[in-house]
Amino acid sequence: MFANTVAALARRVAIRTLAPSATLTTGAPIVFDRHAKKLQRDRAAKHPNARLTDYLKDEVAHRIVERILDVKDRYPTIVDIGAGAGHLVKHLDQDITNKVIMCDASRDLLYRDADLDGEREVEIERRVMDEETELLATFPENSVDMIISNMSMHWVNDLPGVLIQARKCLKPDRVFIGAMIGGESLFELRTSLQLAELEREGGLSPRVSPMTVSADMGSLLGRAGFALTTVDVDEIVVDYPTMFELIDDLHAMGESNAVLQRRPFLHRDTLLAASSIYQQLHGNPDGTVPATFQIIYLIGWKPSPSQPAPLERGSAKMSLKKALEE
Repeated sequence: MFANTVAALARRVAIRTLAPSATLTTGAPIVFDRHAKKLQRDRAAKHPNARLTDYLKDEVAHRIVERILDVKDRYPTIVDIGAGAGHLVKHLDQDITNKVIMCDASRDLLYRDADLDGEREVEIERRVMDEETELLATFPENSVDMIISNMSMHWVNDLPGVLIQARKCLKPDRVFIGAMIGGESLFELRTSLQLAELEREGGLSPRVSPMTVSADMGSLLGRAGFALTTVDVDEIVVDYPTMFELIDDLHAMGESNAVLQRRPFLHRDTLLAASSIYQQLHGNPDGTVPATFQIIYLIGWKPSPSQPAPLERGSAKMSLKKALEE
């Protein structure tokens, strides 16, 4: 049975690879196969464990809502880009918003839980849309109260372009809040697969997608034209019986590798070796293995004349030294 599980996992990793393309029309390099990612999300919507693996995105959505509440304002309409099955809307009520417009490139995932709309406290509208290329085409400039991105931007090739589109769509003095998987995520899986490939195949290939470093996000928000920016980082550690349950859950979440130059399959022997290495290097005393998800949270406001601004240089009435002495 164990051998059959490994073979099934190896088959599921086989994904059609598109011919590589150097850059987008915007000049941004293409790292991720967006078509493959859409197919992965389509399959995730139909996975038998789909709703059982919502735990990570539901938890991050809850933490996003905590940040919305910190803003202490109400937003009549919220646009949720890369919304998936609707993790954010589970945590919203009439005190925050009247309506959520859920957007995702995968129609199957977007409508997965449509039968539960009657249980939600806010109105829901759905739009099939690729947030990387169609955000500004879908929502006119200066038309949106709030834009949220929950766990989808780490698959975007042109991240600055998406942030610029979001800023343009927002009304003045309205806010963008995003959460994305950061570069330290799944380091346990990454190192185990790399060591196993070196041992069994004599080389390395991108088995876990490259992710953004948190230190870069503040400058990206600024370059996109946002004001009053904030970036902070959380870590969520989830324990799994073995590496194979982690891989299966990543499939069910639609979070499998989507690097354009990825190899199309994993060898059975490499998977077995990686599982053993994972257990030896990172295993818990009770036999389970941890998986670390680093979550980067972003907040940026569209500039407005009404926003507080720093005083002009030299306009202070008292020196900092004197103020500290008092």
